[in-house]
Amino acid sequence: MKAYINEISYYLPDKVLTNEDLIKKFPEWTTEKVNSKLGIKQRHIASENETSGDMAIKAAEKLFELKSIDKDSVDFILFCTQSPDYFLPTTACIIQSKLGLRKNIGALHFNLGCSGYIYGLSIAKGLISAGIAKNILFLTSETYSRYIHVEDKVNLSIFGDAATATLISTDGFAEIGDFELGTDGNGWDNLIVKTGCAKFPKNLNSFDIDESGNLRSSDHLYMNGSNVFNFTLATIPDLIKSLIIKTKLQNNQINFFVFHQANKFMLDTLRKLCRIPEEKFYVDMEDVGNTVSSTIPIALKRLKQKNNLNKGNNIILAGFGVGLSWGACVMKIK
Repeated sequence: MKAYINEISYYLPDKVLTNEDLIKKFPEWTTEKVNSKLGIKQRHIASENETSGDMAIKAAEKLFELKSIDKDSVDFILFCTQSPDYFLPTTACIIQSKLGLRKNIGALHFNLGCSGYIYGLSIAKGLISAGIAKNILFLTSETYSRYIHVEDKVNLSIFGDAATATLISTDGFAEIGDFELGTDGNGWDNLIVKTGCAKFPKNLNSFDIDESGNLRSSDHLYMNGSNVFNFTLATIPDLIKSLIIKTKLQNNQINFFVFHQANKFMLDTLRKLCRIPEEKFYVDMEDVGNTVSSTIPIALKRLKQKNNLNKGNNIILAGFGVGLSWGACVMKIK
C-alpha cells in the first residue's frame, strides 16, 4: 500500500527574537553580518510555560481545521522531539489524551534532531505499507531555546522553536518514495546537551570555550560548528547521489530540493557541491531560523502554498545533523 503526505500545518510561538535584539546583547555583531551569513532575521521562542508537547498539540489542532480532518480517522501518533515534556511517560501518550483521540491507536515518541522528519516519514511509510495504520499524525516539535546558554551568541542566532503536524495517509498530494538513511555515532559529542539524563543526571557546572571559539557548557547545548559543517559537506552530496541512483531519476527530472534549513552559509555551500540549480533549491527560513526537525515540513508547506508544485513534480528532501544522523527521500506530487 502506498503512503502519501496528505496535509501539513505548523505552529510558531508568539515571542520573537530578532537580529536587532541580539545586537543589543552582543554589540560586536551587526544585523547585516548575522543575516548575510545565516540567512535568519528572526526566530520564534517558546514561552516559559510552553513545552514541545504543547506546541505539537497546537500544530495538530491547526491540521484538523484544514479540510475539516476527522480526529477519529487518526490511528497512529508519531512524535519527534529532543525536548520531551517528561523523561517518561512518552509525550506521544499525553498528546493522544489532550487531543481527545481514540484510545485504540498507536503512539510513539522518538528522539532525533535535524534528520527527524525524514526518519519519521520512513516509519510512517512502513506502518502504512504493512497495513498497521492508514492515517498517521506525525508531529515534530522542539524547544532548543531552553537548552541554549544566555551568552551563547552563535546558537542563540541559529535556533528557533516551532512545531509541525503532518497527516500521512493512503491518499494525499505527495507520494512518499524511496529513502537513503545514515548514521555515524562517532560524532555523538559534536552536538550535545551533556547533563540531565542517566549518564550525567546532575549539572556539572563546567564552562569554557573550545578551540573554534564555541561556548561549551556541560549543562547547555553545545555545538562544534566546524565539525558539524565538515560532516555535512562530506556526507550529503554522496547521500543525494545515492538516492538519485536508487530512484533511477535523471537530474532534470527533479523539480525541487528541500534540505534541512540549517543556515544560509551551509545551504549555499551544499547547493554548489551538489551542483543543484539555484531555482530548484528551496530556502525559506529567515523568519523562523533553524527549527531542527520542523524545518523541512515548514519549508515544504510554504513551497506548496506558493503554488510551485505541479502534478508529476519530483522533490528530494534531505535532513542531517545531531547524532550524527542523516537521511533523504523522494516524493512525487500527485
